[in-house]
Amino acid sequence: MKRSHCLICHEEIEAILSWNAFLGKEETQKICGECNENFVPITGEVCQICGRPFAFLEAEYRVENRCLDCKRWEEDWHWGGSLDQNRSLYRYTDFAKDVIAKFKFRGDYVLAEIFAKDLRQALQDFQYDYIAPIPLSEERLYERGFNQAEAIITKAGFEPTYLLSRVHTEKQSKKSRSERIHLQQVFKVDTDLNLNSKTIVLIDDIYTTGSTLRHAAKILKDNGAAKVYSFTLAR
Repeated sequence: MKRSHCLICHEEIEAILSWNAFLGKEETQKICGECNENFVPITGEVCQICGRPFAFLEAEYRVENRCLDCKRWEEDWHWGGSLDQNRSLYRYTDFAKDVIAKFKFRGDYVLAEIFAKDLRQALQDFQYDYIAPIPLSEERLYERGFNQAEAIITKAGFEPTYLLSRVHTEKQSKKSRSERIHLQQVFKVDTDLNLNSKTIVLIDDIYTTGSTLRHAAKILKDNGAAKVYSFTLAR
């Protein structure tokens, strides 16, 4: 039997004997049990919009079924109703942060494989017309060598649809929440597809303030999309 090694810690993965494994029908494990346990799935009650887990949120930052951040976004005349819902696979723990940084900034493309099964499961009962990656600027794409959102989609076995391009190159991670909210539009629609009445799922690596995803969702809705959802690896 071929030995496999964890894509994160590189330790050998112990083979689990089963008929599916014997018949070659079982999906090859990408990471070891210990690394798998270090990812903390988001479960339980979450914000209706952004998917933030309420178990780790102080009461004053929750307003009924929404977090205070989303309440503020929805009360803003410009941004309210732009993003219908975000869901994320894992909490943004130190472990998840390190793995995503290695994947995103150090060019470790193969790490996209470790998220594939969980993303497929999350999307299996979801109805949508297009699944689209959040685009990088040409400069960021050159630096990294690939678009991490596109890699997540393709490694999970989905066909990405390219709907947007980026028109602003400054890193959002360097900006305050207020600066992110008041930025001019950072995307433009870059497709000949008719988006009228379509449901679109956006894919990105991390949900931080929700600014990037709302910029993307808003311009898609301004061009006819009926619903825009997003999925990210971490929240």
